[in-house]
Amino acid sequence: MTHATVPRTAHRVSPGRFYPLGAVPRDGGVNFALYSQHALAVTLELYDDPHAPPTDVIPLEHRDRYIWHAFVEGVGPGQLYGYRVRGPHEPRLGLRFNEHKLLVDPYARALEGTGEAGNELLLGYDPRSPERDLSFDARDDAPVVPKGLVVDEAFDWQGDAPPDVPFEQLLIYEVHVKGFTAHPSSGVRHPGTYLGFVEKIPHLRALGVNAVELLPVHAHLGEGFLRERGLSNYWGYNTLSFFAPERAYSTCVRPGCQVPEFKTLVRELHRAGIEVILDVVYNHSCEGNEVGPTLSFRGIDNPTYYCLEGPREAPRRHYVNVTGCGNALDLSRPAVIRLVLDSLRYWVETMHVDGFRFDLASALGREEGRFRKSASFFDAIAQDPVLCRVKLIAEPWDLGGYQVGEFPVDWAEWNGRFRDTARRWGKGDPGQARDLGWRLGGSADLYGDDGRKPYNSINFVTCHDGFTLRDLVSYDRKHNEANREDNRDGTDDNASWNCGVEGETDDPEVRSLRKRLVKNHACLLLCSAGVPMLLGGDELFRTQHGNNNAYCQDNELGWLDWREAGRHPDVLRFFQRAIAFRRRHPVLQRTRFYRGIDADGDRFPDIGWFTPDGGPPRWEDPQTRTLCFVLDAGEASGDTTEKLLLFVLNADWRPQHVALPSPGPGRRWLRVCDTSLEPDRDFAAPGEEEPPPGQDAYDAAPRSTVILVARG
Repeated sequence: MTHATVPRTAHRVSPGRFYPLGAVPRDGGVNFALYSQHALAVTLELYDDPHAPPTDVIPLEHRDRYIWHAFVEGVGPGQLYGYRVRGPHEPRLGLRFNEHKLLVDPYARALEGTGEAGNELLLGYDPRSPERDLSFDARDDAPVVPKGLVVDEAFDWQGDAPPDVPFEQLLIYEVHVKGFTAHPSSGVRHPGTYLGFVEKIPHLRALGVNAVELLPVHAHLGEGFLRERGLSNYWGYNTLSFFAPERAYSTCVRPGCQVPEFKTLVRELHRAGIEVILDVVYNHSCEGNEVGPTLSFRGIDNPTYYCLEGPREAPRRHYVNVTGCGNALDLSRPAVIRLVLDSLRYWVETMHVDGFRFDLASALGREEGRFRKSASFFDAIAQDPVLCRVKLIAEPWDLGGYQVGEFPVDWAEWNGRFRDTARRWGKGDPGQARDLGWRLGGSADLYGDDGRKPYNSINFVTCHDGFTLRDLVSYDRKHNEANREDNRDGTDDNASWNCGVEGETDDPEVRSLRKRLVKNHACLLLCSAGVPMLLGGDELFRTQHGNNNAYCQDNELGWLDWREAGRHPDVLRFFQRAIAFRRRHPVLQRTRFYRGIDADGDRFPDIGWFTPDGGPPRWEDPQTRTLCFVLDAGEASGDTTEKLLLFVLNADWRPQHVALPSPGPGRRWLRVCDTSLEPDRDFAAPGEEEPPPGQDAYDAAPRSTVILVARG
């Protein structure tokens, strides 16, 4: 027993309740409750100073349903705390208890302190021992462990209500909270913070998006090997606490201010009509594999929280790793499902977020080593009265496989098939026409046979994980040297094209072509059925200088440089107008898949494909690089008079003479977009559309996108 675990307290302690889990203020004190099935004893420690010894050491003497609990009078919001858990130390059997290590409450609503993942004190074993993780380390690590903070959830929401944007109307903007405003060019008062983000909401409104998808905001831990390189885990996919907002994104004016400041961000985004979707990482934790630190789950109840090798009744030393991050949480266990569902409900009910994007979501549906859409976790969410109504988005893969199109009916998915096909089509690869047809129509081949809709497909060309849109058309290969891994990290399969010159260039023809390709991608994304997702900064023509894995670049390489908006105003304007065009036309916001039939007797099917010469599309011809189609809005024309929309997607390096169908009596074609035209004419503002040179044919420039509308 260490000196810290000698019981002492001046507070009155009573049994309290086994629910709710965590540290919850009530009745002049705080109820503390911690789950551990295999522990022999649990001790609560209270702190006034996160770096000083504890003021109180309180054994939890009551346990119900494997939950250790006590009510401590005279403490309240602002109280720092942690746990020590005693139990068997038998690593070969998956038991890694070590009462010398202070542990973070998995239900802590806020954390104070950052922790040092590279500090050997956080290891439950002696790294110098030849037995490695089978050894035992008896040093007290309390001074360096983040402490839980009891939180007062009171907040002035000022009548906040969720925007409740219908799924088919979503326009998602994926962005990192810090990276959005950390660059000096952002000009905000609190750069890199939740409050700094608030100051840039007018940009999002002007852009026209109605949802932000925030990279992880759960409290996370850094990693020693990155610090040794002068880098950090910038993206934050290294979660320490599933309830606590990341402290580093707050102003840090007082302990726990990250909670009200995050709520302020949500409230102000909602006030602007913008939903908040969180990128959440429930598939693994920051503790890594058997040689990682002991910070929370590992020391509280390792065989309950983690998937371990071997049969469940006889777990072993090593961790199942389908995440690539060293461990996987065991979402087949009731206690772990409860933890995750409690976390999700907390972010919805208390923090007012509108939905979640689940990182490596396939790992959440693995039972007995196989992915199942009927897995316990999916069933639990479907039955939850709070979570069944929020937006659920899966990243439908993990190291064990690619499950695009395989998730339950109430889940949308990041559609990696859309990304891959759009990229290959955009650079002119052969044999992409048929697959592009499916993607443009909402991917009915993936989602049309199980009750799902086009909006179950989250379409994207770029995301945080990979090239920016500018880099996609500027680099043939990745350039990750700044990550200091000899350019070995990051994917080599980028389907990118540098337009003839690797990287930045002064060649005006190459620069012009690159912008044209970026605008082509924007049109393809925003005019396809499904939900478009933009990578934050693409509208500014942002570059990461060829780095396609900027997870460790918490610097100008990973941040948005707002000066790019002034350097490339045509790109920003193009995105704004293209987004506004989509929002004006309900036919682009599909709730049903296209059927290719004429439902209103006007000779136009809901979607009609044709070749430049007016014939049927040649789907199987690998040399087909031009697709033309007309959308019939029918009754979905909304408040516009534009019943027909015509698109020419020319990925060919040659011009195409496109025969135009008649728009019908009393109507004529007007040009909305031609990405080959000079800036400010490439996408017309409403009311500024012009008739094309002819009504019978249109000459589409090489590698261009043309959009016409029929108007009376």
